[in-house]
Amino acid sequence: MKETLYLTAKEAAIELEVSLPTLYAYVSRGLIRSESGDNPRLRRYRKEDILLLKQRKLLRQNPAKAAEAALDWGTPVLASEISLISEGNLYYRGQNVVDLANNLSFEEVASLIWLKDSSLAFAPARGNLYSEPLAKIHRELSGLPFVESFQALVPIAASFDPAAYDLRPSAVANTGAQILRLLAAIVSKGKTDKNSIAECLQQGWGIKNKIAAKLINAALILCADHELNASTFTARCVASTGANPYLVVSAGLAALQGYKHGGQSELVELFFREASSTENLRSLLINRLRRGEKIPGFGHSLYPSGDPRATLLIKLAQEFAPNSDAVKIEQEISSEVFSLTNEFPTLDAGLATLSQALNLPLGTAITLFAIGRTVGWIGHAIEEYQTNRLIRPRAKYIGIQPR
Repeated sequence: MKETLYLTAKEAAIELEVSLPTLYAYVSRGLIRSESGDNPRLRRYRKEDILLLKQRKLLRQNPAKAAEAALDWGTPVLASEISLISEGNLYYRGQNVVDLANNLSFEEVASLIWLKDSSLAFAPARGNLYSEPLAKIHRELSGLPFVESFQALVPIAASFDPAAYDLRPSAVANTGAQILRLLAAIVSKGKTDKNSIAECLQQGWGIKNKIAAKLINAALILCADHELNASTFTARCVASTGANPYLVVSAGLAALQGYKHGGQSELVELFFREASSTENLRSLLINRLRRGEKIPGFGHSLYPSGDPRATLLIKLAQEFAPNSDAVKIEQEISSEVFSLTNEFPTLDAGLATLSQALNLPLGTAITLFAIGRTVGWIGHAIEEYQTNRLIRPRAKYIGIQPR
């Protein structure tokens, strides 16, 4: 069932625990937006405005409780100019992410997020970070998933790039470009040449169809940032200590791999393969729900009407390989899940569908996620370096009291 974006005047007043005249006063002061609905005689009120106002009131009445709630999809706790999630859409610096994915390169979006201008040139390479001894270490890690290789090699690479300690915005953007090239080189085993990041990944994964690079490019853009998620908050905390961008990315990678975050994409890949081999998909889904298990890859709290990132990725997969098993199973699963739970595919489902449509191995989805989200981590690091403050919240002690 589609979640309502509006409330009636009576519903809004009840939610805020105020009278109708007080509600109308909030509207006149610009705190709540109202507009005409299907019935022009009745006004409707933005639910997100009402919930935000309710959170502000709670903050004034009980700051400790409000602060605790803020850690769980609650009141915004850090200012950022990078991402906006509003009315079912995602924007990078005011530009719709779907438009960006359809029209710009990953490198241009990186410049937009880092330096607020997509026309600025992506920084040229300052040496080959993947040269020996880093390449030798990577060979010793043969068999590890790419994301785990990233986790091992990125902090080591920092010691070969002293310019990374320059924390001015333009310098951090240059370092970000080096880190992205390093991640692409890890996938392609050093064969980066002068190609784009997406083309390096296409070649590294052995995909001969050059159209695939456009799909990979779009996936990277859609993964680039998503407000203050767990890995981004981790990255900002690390940046607030003055740690260099390599360490910021390393911290983000650690948080991303948890199964509640980027690791969810691996669960989706496995689930799609399980679903493709079952004779009764609906029974498989019902049994999961009966056991209290969530269907991986479906239902996002911030996109009750559907994740636009998933919608575009699935569309691109369908256009690239309309008759593939990956596309067919995604359509079957999405149809059955919606009939049972009214939930739509998330970014994780989109990444899994796209990677399987490209015939890529398990683990590709989180690899795309990690490389794409690196842009966001660097962007947030730039913001955090500029604030020159240490993120240091207090804990609410609930243990044994001292005598």
